[in-house]
Amino acid sequence: MKYRKMGSLNWEVSALGFGAMRLPMKDRVNVDEEEAIKMIRYAIDNGVNYVDTAYPYHMGQSEVIVGKALKNGYREKVTLTTKSPIWFLKTREDFDKYLNEQIDRLQTNPDIYLFHGLTKERLEKIKKLNLIEKMEEARKKGLIKYIGFSFHDSFKAFKEIIDYYNWDCCQIQFNYLDTEYQAGLKGVEYAGSKNIALIIMEPIRGGKLAIPMNKLDSKPEIKDVLEKSNTNRTMADLALRFVWNRPEVSVVLSGMSNMQQVIENVESANNSAINSLSAEDLQITSELKKMYEKYELVPCTSCRYCEPCPNGVAISWIFRLLNELSYWGQERIARVLFFYNRYAKTPEELEKRRSAGEEPEGVASLCIQCGECLDKCPQQIEIPDLMKKAAAIFEEGKKLSEVF
Repeated sequence: MKYRKMGSLNWEVSALGFGAMRLPMKDRVNVDEEEAIKMIRYAIDNGVNYVDTAYPYHMGQSEVIVGKALKNGYREKVTLTTKSPIWFLKTREDFDKYLNEQIDRLQTNPDIYLFHGLTKERLEKIKKLNLIEKMEEARKKGLIKYIGFSFHDSFKAFKEIIDYYNWDCCQIQFNYLDTEYQAGLKGVEYAGSKNIALIIMEPIRGGKLAIPMNKLDSKPEIKDVLEKSNTNRTMADLALRFVWNRPEVSVVLSGMSNMQQVIENVESANNSAINSLSAEDLQITSELKKMYEKYELVPCTSCRYCEPCPNGVAISWIFRLLNELSYWGQERIARVLFFYNRYAKTPEELEKRRSAGEEPEGVASLCIQCGECLDKCPQQIEIPDLMKKAAAIFEEGKKLSEVF
């Protein structure tokens, strides 16, 4: 296993980290605990020394299973990270409540504790409830060692959050498709300039950048790029190596769902190095990115200038779900609806959730066609029209091909 500098912290981390968000499943609800434990321990036996989980992963099962996997001497071999579910925190006391529950689930204290999924709005909650002080109290008590955050917002918000506090580490989404998405490449470089330990999630974009050979025929443009390149790398290896190529990156998390993925990713990590990709490899990723973009239905860059919507519509996230459905096809509609159905469906539900201290966003049908978003969109996307189409697909049950 290759190891890398953990930012300004005085220890080295394995290039590959085990992300416990996509563990093997017995069915749609239950994790295959025995197989998951085998996978985590195989990774650790082969040099992985970083394990990442969070309160909501697998509806709470992830932390419990990770805790079991780290029994029998494995806990001492890893740095363990989990995350504070900040959207549930309504009072300062809630911070302690959830941390204590997570310690019980894990049967151990986490080393790194992250604010989960920070945005500009959630930074305001941190300020309002003085949650940095709660983090520091937990560290003083020996409950945690390091303080950080994971992130889902614009680069502007990322820079504001980074500059707000002397963080030990941060976790962002980055891959060769997402160089300008959320924190993006500018975020990678900015974190590096601050010498903050940088943890990367979604290096393979939830499997999108690792199309199985037997399914490449359904994406002929992508297949053509790979065949013309004569590369010997698998798509997953190429995607991972793209991220490991960056000197600012400390550890790359992979949410592995079967043992074969663990074996292959460990092997990729063993061959990884900073600035090791050839000009040809970088050209391949550039060409692949162009081909993937052809499958995007909506040219949204998630800059979020259109938000917040005065009626609470989750504009950028709905566009992302439309693009995911466009790429994966109608057979993935159930998975897309799983995320879509989390949004508030009525103004009353939005207000009720807000009153409960949540940060709700609403479904596409809450759009009243006011057009306030149109002048704000740098891509000149016809947002109100697309919200009508999204509502037809996600709420009325129409197929993508019937609407577009």
